[in-house]
Amino acid sequence: MSHGKILVVDDEPQILRVLRTSLEGSGYEVTLARNGLEALELYQRSMPDLVITDLAMPEMDGIELTRCIREHGETPIIVLSVRSAEPMKVSALDEGADDYITKPFGIQELLARVRSHLRRTRTGEPSHPAVIRSGDFTIEVERHRVLRRDVEIHLTPKEFSLLLFFAKSPDRVLTHKVLLRAVWGAGFEHQPEYLRVLVAQLRKKIELGSGAAKQEPRYIRNEPWIGYRFTPDGDADGGQESSILTEF
Repeated sequence: MSHGKILVVDDEPQILRVLRTSLEGSGYEVTLARNGLEALELYQRSMPDLVITDLAMPEMDGIELTRCIREHGETPIIVLSVRSAEPMKVSALDEGADDYITKPFGIQELLARVRSHLRRTRTGEPSHPAVIRSGDFTIEVERHRVLRRDVEIHLTPKEFSLLLFFAKSPDRVLTHKVLLRAVWGAGFEHQPEYLRVLVAQLRKKIELGSGAAKQEPRYIRNEPWIGYRFTPDGDADGGQESSILTEF
């Protein structure tokens, strides 16, 4: 029985072969495309459960492909990039990609990301839930009430809005621009200091242990120069190596 359908898009034949072998060996049904235009046609025909796409490709790049897929729905998208393609990676995430893997990458890391995003989509909450349960957190939306491991945490309205947005997108990479737009609205996308201060305030309230703001964060993790990832289970082993002081 297939664990899900995955569309893999890359103009490098070797990458396609390796990913197909690894994904099929893990029980996934795999479709391959060599550029964005071919991928879009295959996407509309087969409606995969997840898309893995390179960024720099002929015909249509990964950014445009992401934009087109987002017009059709919320299929998880993981982008592949080289370190020198940082601006393209951020643009893809701004357009709605869920995650990224930097080449060269370990196949076990990729498989873990695939499992995480498929699990999120299959256990998704209703569009407007009264209560969101995400890992260690229970959020009562209308009452603006937050519990972490059954202990109530008192948040300001802006802190609550940020945590709520995080909780609706667990384990996704959310860029600074996306978060600023979600919490403050259009026109604040170039005010990163607002987000930096709010994230620091929220961390002080939700992180575990005394002096948690000075420790490696468990729940709101830095994606250096890009944004943040919310890990609601507080997985201490999955954090980034960067410190809070180097988020921008």
